[in-house]
Amino acid sequence: MLSASRSASHWLPITALLIAMISIQGGAALAKSIFPQVGATGITAIRLGIGTLILCVIFKPWRMRISRHNLPPLIIYGIALGAMNTLFYLAIRTVPLGIAVGLEFIGPLTLALAGSRRPLDFVWVLLALVGLWYLLPFGEGLSEIDPLGAALAIAAGACWAIYIVSGQRAGSGHGPATVAMGSVIASVIFVPIGLAFAESGLWSLSVLPVAIAIAILCSALPYSLEMVALTRLPARLFGTLMSIEPAMAAISGMLFLGELLTPVQWLALLAIVVASAGSTLTLRPTKTELNQVKIE
Repeated sequence: MLSASRSASHWLPITALLIAMISIQGGAALAKSIFPQVGATGITAIRLGIGTLILCVIFKPWRMRISRHNLPPLIIYGIALGAMNTLFYLAIRTVPLGIAVGLEFIGPLTLALAGSRRPLDFVWVLLALVGLWYLLPFGEGLSEIDPLGAALAIAAGACWAIYIVSGQRAGSGHGPATVAMGSVIASVIFVPIGLAFAESGLWSLSVLPVAIAIAILCSALPYSLEMVALTRLPARLFGTLMSIEPAMAAISGMLFLGELLTPVQWLALLAIVVASAGSTLTLRPTKTELNQVKIE
């Protein structure tokens, strides 16, 4: 009975997270397609600026009662959000979308490893690591991947891990309104930087419809859905579920950008997806989760 109750309580946040990943990767492909016109930093400004306005209209973050307890994680969350966006778009200027997300995944994968306890958990983490090893540009493949772009993707992954942890803490008790406030914090810092280094095409009116679409697909929709998941799933489960994002990114890059991966890279992505599914199916609730289920 307890297992059925826990499974039912997890379906909504898991579904929200899957929709968020599809949205953000489709939006990333759209964003990359206009890099020549607006630049990578211009895309960051678009995402954060327009996305923040949409989020503020919907969730009215000024109504939040921010305490001393959740103010520090909220600030960290906002900075991590902005840095993650900026570093990721700088990375995909020169790195294929699927590879960039695979590199970025090092962050949440490390988070998943830190939360592992049973031998079976390490089996899934090991499988994910094997997939990641063949996905990364080691050996002869290194010459085909821009080192700076790869480093930027890894740095974005570190911000992604911080985003997960701080978002869960900051979002407790506030839900989706947290992402709006976090986006405000990110915008104050990173929108001016993005505008300062953007290409001149950013100011063309023809870019506006695409900019709004990117803001919705990459910021407003996925971050709202991710906050639903963050506040209802343990950080370990959230981080492991995100492992399927490289596969979604690779498919998006192939469909919309013509970025083809090798058979080995596809097998590596499959290994990561299997690791994610396996760890989710065999997850045991912690004492905290058991107490939460009893209270509900």
